[in-house]
Formats: sequence, structure tokens, C-alpha cells
Amino acid sequence: MTEILIRGGTIVTIDPAWRVLAGDVAIRDGVIVQLGGSYTPIDRDYEILEAAGCVVMPGLVQSHVHTCQSLARGRADDLELLDWLQKVVWPYEASLGEADVAAAARLACAELLLGGTTAILDMGTVHHTDAIFEAARDAGLRATIGKAMMDADDEVIPPGLREATATSLAESARLCSRWHGAEGDRLRYAYAPRFALSCTDDLLRAVAREASARGVRIHTHASENQDEIALVKRRTGKDNVYYLHDVGLTGSHVALAHCVWLSDRERGLLAETGTHVVHCPSSNLKLGSGIAAVPDLLDAGVAVSLGCDGAPCNNTMDGFLEMRLAALLHKPRYGGAALPAPMVVRMATLGGAAALGLADRTGSLELGKRGDVIVVDLGGPHVVPTEDPYSAIVYACRSTDVQHVVVDGELVVRDQALTRLDLPAVLRDARAAARGVFDRMGRG
Repeated sequence: MTEILIRGGTIVTIDPAWRVLAGDVAIRDGVIVQLGGSYTPIDRDYEILEAAGCVVMPGLVQSHVHTCQSLARGRADDLELLDWLQKVVWPYEASLGEADVAAAARLACAELLLGGTTAILDMGTVHHTDAIFEAARDAGLRATIGKAMMDADDEVIPPGLREATATSLAESARLCSRWHGAEGDRLRYAYAPRFALSCTDDLLRAVAREASARGVRIHTHASENQDEIALVKRRTGKDNVYYLHDVGLTGSHVALAHCVWLSDRERGLLAETGTHVVHCPSSNLKLGSGIAAVPDLLDAGVAVSLGCDGAPCNNTMDGFLEMRLAALLHKPRYGGAALPAPMVVRMATLGGAAALGLADRTGSLELGKRGDVIVVDLGGPHVVPTEDPYSAIVYACRSTDVQHVVVDGELVVRDQALTRLDLPAVLRDARAAARGVFDRMGRG
């Protein structure tokens, strides 16, 4: 199919003029060719999606997720970050086989697409990253993926996740060579050192050099939890963001997840270097990490986008929930006008695309951009009679309101059903894989 016509919706563009239009959106050969007004298909092979009573908008772009963790949903509740990692998540990841990672990634891709997320920045585990790429390829998701890198000689890291520095770098280089730019550039690679505590100084400096040489992104965690920050300071003598800056892990090609606990100097450094911050409100609340001062970051000129993190710390990958939380969470401290709905929608779409280095091709509806588009029904009793589309998207809509999803000009969700994945099989495989993993861990 070369042409898709989305007919008769309210079009939220997120373009520089913040236009809200009425009429049709047309996508031909993967590219947006019409916005607003009436469109007649040119090709003989076309699909028409009716969008009356719906918002037509850019797909959500989540710039920090862990698709490999989805089998551990509900297995790591009521823990703080370091205990969460050491007691559940790292042992879980160390127990994953290739088939388990594939089942986890397919489950996550299904959830993300059905909920209107069309692009992600994903951190895998140490092993089996090819399986994540294959799942995203098969699902039709736009994905930038990296293997987690963990070479620190730390006894709390399970032996199954500890790797030699050279091995970690070699595997990352292999994955980058194989996958970066695959599927018509729908799949891309990002170097993904897990965080300062799990990586040696040598590894982080090498990542900075190699990512720059290859022209790819860097994706890591920073300043999520106060105990984490204290350990980084004890080991390096520096605040977390300043340490990452010293080893080369800041810049417009770098996305730092969380950044809950920052000094004013660190915020200034992030703005000065153009480093992206990914706000993950559900995760930060559930792990008791704190609340990132997003209005202060934005005021300082820091680029901020949104992510759901992973299923064990959320426990959902619902981008609409993250938008609602991001909009509400900061109002008690900063006032009711903080983070208005249009700003949050931009963070969830074009802001995420910028963090992935893809703002020139996705994240907004503009002529010539790739066709990453979602159709969201505004007819539910929890939305009616809201007339402001931004208000509806952020404060009222749910992921289950998503009707249709187009990625790179391909219809991957039609009438709330996946077109490329067999959902019953995905769910069956995920349940079986999860049972096997936790049986091996002795926690079945």
C-alpha cells in the first residue's frame, strides 16, 4: 500500500506555527503530502481511515524505555532504585535467554503501538540485543536501540551481566554496523552505557569517542536517586552530570534519563551542551526517586522529552499517562500554569524526536516528513464535551482511545488491532517466557 488517507479529523500539527487544522491527512510512499482540506487519492492502491470526531496527531515518541524488562511487570513493586536493581531487575536480566528477550520485546512493541507510541529510544540488557531489533522490525515500530553496557567490577552486579570493557565495545560496534539505518532508517543504534555506577571510566570515555566517530546517539541514566548520586560522588569526586561531562557523555547527541536531583550548575551545563533530559514521571514516583524539576530545566533552556521507562517500575508503557502526570505533577509547586497541555504534547512528540535525532523527519505533522501519525477518538464519556484538542489529549484521553497508528507510512494499528503482530500469540509467549525466567530465578 502506497497511499493512506486519514479523513475528516482535527489535525494537531505541532509545527512551528502550532496549527490546528480540519480535514484530511494524506501519506504517500511514507511521506506526508497533505494536511487539511479535502484530498483525493492519486494511487490506485490506497486505504481510507475515517477520523471524524478524532484528533489526528504525530505519534508519541518515548525517549527512554526498556522493552526487555516487560516480563518483570509486577515483580519489582515497592522498592527503591538500588534495591530494585540488585534484588529483582539485574537478576531477572541475567536470567534472560534470547527467546525470553524476544518475547519481552514483542510484548512491549505491541503495548507501545496500541497506545499510540510510534518511536522509542530503548536500552536493552547486556545480551541478545539482536532479538530486540528483530521484534521492532517485525512490529513496524520506529526504534533506536542500544545494548546495555556494564563492565564495572562490582559484586552486586550478577556475573551474567558483567562484561569485559573490550567485549562490551566490540558487541556494541557489531550491533551498530548491523542495525544502524536498517529498514529504511526506521531502526537505528545508540550506545547505551547503563549508568555511571555500572561502567568504568575507560568504557565511558570509549563510548564518547566511538559514538562520535559513528555519528550515533548515546543513551544513559543520570541523577535518578539520591543514594546513586552519593555513590557516584564517592567514587569519582564529582556530581553525576559533571562526571558524565568529564568523560564525554554530554551534548546534543546524548539523552540522560531522569535527572531528578540536579544542582543549578548541572542544569546550566545541560543547557550549555544541548544535552537532552528524559522525564519519566511514573517511574520516578513508583521508585520513590523524587520529582524532576522540569519547569526549572525548561526555564534554563534544557531540552526535555518523556519516557515511560520499563514495565517493572511503571507498570505500564502508556504515553498518555506520562503526559497527564507530567502536566499535573509540577502544578502544586510551580502553580496551575506550569507545563500547559500544548507544551506537554510537544515534549511527548517533537521533543522526543529531537532526543532521538529525528526531529527533521518525525514528531510533528508537516509536509515532507515521514508518516508517523495516530488517530485518537474523542468520543468517549471521559473526554466529551472537551473542545480544546490539547486539553483532551493531555488531561482526558487514554491509550485505549487510540484507533489507528501509522508508522513510516504503514498502517500498523487499524481499528485498535495490530496488523503485523498476532496479539494472542504475543501474550501467550510472554506469559510462558515469564514463567520460565522466574522459575529459573527460584521465584516462580
